[in-house]
Amino acid sequence: QVQLVESGGGLVQAGGSLRLSCTASGVPLSRYVMGWFRQAPGKEREFLSRISWSGGSTEYADSVKGRFTISRDNAKNTVYLQMNSLKPEDTAIYYCAARIRGSTAWSYWGQGTQVTVSS
Repeated sequence: QVQLVESGGGLVQAGGSLRLSCTASGVPLSRYVMGWFRQAPGKEREFLSRISWSGGSTEYADSVKGRFTISRDNAKNTVYLQMNSLKPEDTAIYYCAARIRGSTAWSYWGQGTQVTVSS
């Protein structure tokens, strides 16, 4: 059973930066593809980024490409999301998720961390 805990959210002014962390417990994170998602009030959950088990492959949604960077440290069982040039529309609850290599289903989710960007 994978347990994911996000941290690093908070209040930041537009143009600022935050780094989110997602730490896993229960199993080695290296077994999983990791992803970041967000959900704003009244909107559906949105895929942001994913990273392969080795860190050698990444993917980004157009809405964050060039501003957000996903990375992972398997030795620390942690995945990160560096968020730069934040905009008010980035305000949302941010979630990390894990899926087993070869699967298309995101099987495990964290509880989320709030990010609020003021204008």
